[in-house]
Amino acid sequence: MNIHGNTVLVVVDFQGGPMDGPMSKDDPFDIPAQRDKAVAMVAQARAKGVPVVWIQEVHKPHLTDIGRELDGSEGPHCIEGNKYTELAEGLEPLPEEFHIRKRRYSGFFGTELDLVLKAYKAETVVLIGGFTDICILYTAVDAHQRDFYLNVVTDVVMGSSLQAHDDALEMIRYLQRDSLVTSDDTMQWLASLEDVAVAVAE
Repeated sequence: MNIHGNTVLVVVDFQGGPMDGPMSKDDPFDIPAQRDKAVAMVAQARAKGVPVVWIQEVHKPHLTDIGRELDGSEGPHCIEGNKYTELAEGLEPLPEEFHIRKRRYSGFFGTELDLVLKAYKAETVVLIGGFTDICILYTAVDAHQRDFYLNVVTDVVMGSSLQAHDDALEMIRYLQRDSLVTSDDTMQWLASLEDVAVAVAE
């Protein structure tokens, strides 16, 4: 793990609502299995006092806020009110956790993510979610340019295609040679941390 100082788990666009539809065009990824890994990782992070920050791409149905995102391969996506725009089942922010809705691919662009990470005095981020070649990549690049250490969990991110997924991971590795980790690596690191004491109300 590429861990330095305080660390935050950032769940990027792990959307799909009830998970009964594909999240990837050629669907080479086992999304329900990835969701289960994400659920376990979030639970372990909470138990160990590692902050969890949630990112969700959302656009209004009239698409005034979608900008140039329709100029490429994607059609209208992440439309407010669509069940597949919701965070995946089992991945629900707690009231005290930051849930950031964004209008562009990067989790940093036009959002409070940088402010939130600074509030946590974070030096390191762990990224899970999708798509590897779009929102994960652009969020990772922006985190790198803000001098955060990167950990992209390679088996808990999914791409718009397998080739795009692999290519994006190589681009991220180019930025930080130790940035690619597995869910096993991440869970072992979390297991090595002390549990957070839970206060019991009298």
